[in-house]
Amino acid sequence: MADIATLLERNLQGIFGEGDEALRRKVAEEILHEDAVFVEPHGIYQGRDAIVRVAGEIRGMHPSFRYTPLADAEILHDRAGRVRWVAGVPGEDSAYAGTDFVIARDGKIEGLYLFFDGAPDPTSPPIPA
Repeated sequence: MADIATLLERNLQGIFGEGDEALRRKVAEEILHEDAVFVEPHGIYQGRDAIVRVAGEIRGMHPSFRYTPLADAEILHDRAGRVRWVAGVPGEDSAYAGTDFVIARDGKIEGLYLFFDGAPDPTSPPIPA
């Protein structure tokens, strides 16, 4: 049973930041409920398989991007949390920014909500190499 901060980190890096589909699926099985939902500006994806599929599609569009949290995750009562992040090519300026918000039950994500935060703050450091 994972804590919210761990779920947020593993989702960002192990699902959406992972290029290997088998590893992405393994992490998804560990941290997502079978009927989890992912809501983002372009669609709603119901179920673990749909989330793994769309994460792979997103990763395929930006295979060299790395996701970098801007601060520690914020947690509400070990039930919900959020993390702000930037994404881009290591060693270059961030390409975009977002916030992941999750709702968890029994140590797994049941709801994942992605908010794009517009252009990254120009004072943000480059993506670590």
